[in-house]
Amino acid sequence: MKEGKNFETNAIRGQHERSAFREHSVPLYLTSSFVFDDAEQARAMFADEISGNIYSRYSNPNTDEFIAKLCTMEETEDGIATASGMAAMYCSMAALLKSGDHILACRSVFGSTHQILNSIFPKFGITYTYADITEPERWEEKIQKNTRMIFVETPSNPALDIIDLEWLGKLANKHNLILNVDNCFATPYLQTPATWGAHLVTHSATKFIDGQGRVIGGAVLGTRDLIKEVRFFTRHTGPAMAPFNAWLLSKSLETLAIRMERHCENALALASHLEPNKEIVKVKYPFLASHPQQSLAKKQMRLGGGIVSFEVKGGLDQGRRFLNSLKMISHTPNLGDTRSIAIHPASTTHSKLTDEERLAVGITPGMIRIAVGLEASEDIIKDVDQAIQASIL
Repeated sequence: MKEGKNFETNAIRGQHERSAFREHSVPLYLTSSFVFDDAEQARAMFADEISGNIYSRYSNPNTDEFIAKLCTMEETEDGIATASGMAAMYCSMAALLKSGDHILACRSVFGSTHQILNSIFPKFGITYTYADITEPERWEEKIQKNTRMIFVETPSNPALDIIDLEWLGKLANKHNLILNVDNCFATPYLQTPATWGAHLVTHSATKFIDGQGRVIGGAVLGTRDLIKEVRFFTRHTGPAMAPFNAWLLSKSLETLAIRMERHCENALALASHLEPNKEIVKVKYPFLASHPQQSLAKKQMRLGGGIVSFEVKGGLDQGRRFLNSLKMISHTPNLGDTRSIAIHPASTTHSKLTDEERLAVGITPGMIRIAVGLEASEDIIKDVDQAIQASIL
């Protein structure tokens, strides 16, 4: 894959090798398997002596192109595509851990990631400890003799807390641990964790990478040695990305930069507009001056991201009335779409956490998460304003 000088050029011009048909746009490779030239090539490919496509559960030209682009964007050595974001999260951990291992994770993680750590891994003898993003001074004391990996989200979902990736990378290397960063909210356009010391970078490609709410997908990127182990695990457990999804996601990467610029512009406009509203207890957005980690966010992120979280003072009941009063903004559990989306995390995406667990990561009963879309900012603000007014008793 040819690499240009700039992010946007690499995203657009990084394409799979053109075929004998001289196509300008990369075609779909809708095939379950690939034909060998001879018996020796088949033997050598299965023995991993030479590279090449064998079976689309292992690799496919469309998934190869998608991953090659992401690796260039994230500045990683290798990667693998998965059927969903949660497949990526699970495989990035399960492929590298065994019974008796321990994970140190930030307390503020996505609800399904919490379920992997809290409900699934204990069945296999893998334990975890949570650490608070707001208490970095306590992370090192939580590292155990059997700790193998550190897993974090930054910005966190949905509280938008920020963790210092440079500091965390140094901590992981000091203790010979794998640093695994979920970069879904920032995308490689805003943040590249590998440049700060991350060994693995995981994505739900369903979100901003797709950008239009069309397909499900995920990715695990990182060092060549670690991805070799992840590839072996996924090859034999089967969470492969479909060629069509990979083709579409690769196309979506061509517009990631320009879309993220607009997402961030609209999100900052909404967050700034909401701060003076007396019906709002608190607004969280990484690039607001009121965010306690604004300087850190500006250090490691290009822009503040496309997510805004805020708390209505009437709690759960007012939050429900707000959602029921929206006229344009969609009420759905996805994010990163061209269309703005609202959700109530406490009763949906993070409902499996206890009340105490939610409060510990800043998820209050009245919190609303807005994934700010690409509509005109004044229309987004207008819909949020009228829904707030309609939610007041």
